Amino acid sequence: TTHYLFIVVVAVNSTLLTINAGDYIFYTDWMWTSFVVFSISQSTMLAVGAIYYMLFTGVPGTATYYATIMTIYTWVAKGAWFALGYPYDFIVVPIWIPSAMLLDLTYWATRRNKHAAIIIGGTLIGLSFPLFNMVNLLLVRDPLEVAFKYPRPTLPAYMTPIEPQVGKFYNSPVALGSGAGAVLTVPIAALGAKLNTW
Repeated sequence: TTHYLFIVVVAVNSTLLTINAGDYIFYTDWMWTSFVVFSISQSTMLAVGAIYYMLFTGVPGTATYYATIMTIYTWVAKGAWFALGYPYDFIVVPIWIPSAMLLDLTYWATRRNKHAAIIIGGTLIGLSFPLFNMVNLLLVRDPLEVAFKYPRPTLPAYMTPIEPQVGKFYNSPVALGSGAGAVLTVPIAALGAKLNTW
């Protein structure tokens, strides 16, 4: 029980870090132009936290539990903005749970082999997370309208959108995000697991 309570506390704090790391996509106004940065930061955050606490408990399913807490906490933040009068689509909640489930499945299928969890599970997170989020972002209603009509109050004046930027920066954000996420997730997750053994 203590282990799981500990995970709840850390997952809540990790969510705050995750929101900040993916700040430019968490809010609708900059989400498309920063998709690659988001994919790298978010997949890394998920892999490091989920692998660390999955190996900490040794129980397959912990990664999904961890991602679920992050998701709930983020929906609370979304609800807070909505209560302040912003549109429902002003904040986009990242899709962590399916990628965490793939990590748990890897850990279970390899009979709790931590190296397989890091290498295979970390790669699966890096490859799947950008895809799930791209589908999620495609469902957002008119992001440009939301960006121009409801500028984020914390957005500096020099970053305020002045013209449509969708699709201008990257030819294939899914490919770039998936590739970078997959490559970077494994070594960073390995470092997290190494710290867990110290």
